Amino acid sequence: MAGVAGTAAMNTVLYLLSLTTGRVLKIPPLLGTMLLNRTHPDGNLSGAVSTHVVGTVAHYTVGILYAIGYLALWESGVGTITASWGLLIGFGNGIFAMIIWYFFFMIHPRPPHIQLERYLLTLVFSHIIFGFVVTFVYFHLTHPEHSFWQ
Repeated sequence: MAGVAGTAAMNTVLYLLSLTTGRVLKIPPLLGTMLLNRTHPDGNLSGAVSTHVVGTVAHYTVGILYAIGYLALWESGVGTITASWGLLIGFGNGIFAMIIWYFFFMIHPRPPHIQLERYLLTLVFSHIIFGFVVTFVYFHLTHPEHSFWQ
């Protein structure tokens, strides 16, 4: 549940940023376009429903796996399930995602034409939100009687 909530929060923020800035920041259509190699000849993203479905399923799957990774860190004694640790782990997660996306664009045969540097920086910010929401939801599912705001 925490991974789904974090991914949903991240997608919501990125969709709102896309609407307000006019930039390509929506992960599901970008990810689906790249996974299915459906970049249009002019560099635009695919608008096919199947592209969005593949991108959405892939993104939520990765979000759930990241949340499991957070749990593994906490269970092994790295950090605690608090707001500050959620933000910190989200930041680290964002740096990792930025590196992965950078190499994904570099090795892809036809990457979409986007402002990659801005996209990568936005990914770091959105993963901080992801980390916070994952931690918040997981904490409230497992520790409803304690204070999260430490």
